[in-house]
Amino acid sequence: MVKKQEVVRFLQKNGVETRFVSIIDEKIYINNLKLSRFSRKREEIFLEHFPNFEVKRSKMFQKICTRASRVLKNALKPHDKIIVANPSNCVNRTLYAVLEPYTRKYGVELVMVPEFNFKEREEFKLPEKQELNVDAVALPLTLDGEVEHIIGTILDGENLDLVSLHTCSDGVKMVYPLINVPRSWIKSWVEIEGLNCVFEEEAGLPGEVLEFLEGFIPDVREKMMRSALYLSQDE
Repeated sequence: MVKKQEVVRFLQKNGVETRFVSIIDEKIYINNLKLSRFSRKREEIFLEHFPNFEVKRSKMFQKICTRASRVLKNALKPHDKIIVANPSNCVNRTLYAVLEPYTRKYGVELVMVPEFNFKEREEFKLPEKQELNVDAVALPLTLDGEVEHIIGTILDGENLDLVSLHTCSDGVKMVYPLINVPRSWIKSWVEIEGLNCVFEEEAGLPGEVLEFLEGFIPDVREKMMRSALYLSQDE
């Protein structure tokens, strides 16, 4: 089994900017084609030395990474130690793929833990006090999840309280890399790549309402999110 550090050194030696690619198992996913400088010629040279690897150039994955980077540039600090759930489902797998380059970009450490209980319509609480000495936990909250939460609070007659505005739990920072990423983008990427994972969706009525609104309002998720953030800041 080829060690990841060996792959990183080879890519860097040949002019690839490894802060903009995700290296997972024997696949390399390009996060930003221009900034990675991973040309077809460099890919050819790489595959000559590592024939068991695949280089993935998904435009959808690049879109996901671009939106995630807008959150992560402000949410992470160099050398943060971050809890990430075991990537057994599709959203967690995408979350890990997005975060992996930050082990080189910011020098963060990703601490894999068994699947923890996270519901997109509820505030997250860390499980039993974890003796991991971590700085942050990365949560798989998507744009759809937050908007469904907004709709749910309206239907329940509750005060607006965005999940993504809860940024600390038991003294540990909470980070939402996928908060601006629609669930459909993740589904599209997973299908394109043929990844073996599952979606765990229990949106219920809020999801049905969102689907209905989508038929009449362009970019309804982004618009509802902006409105909710404005109202939350106004309060």
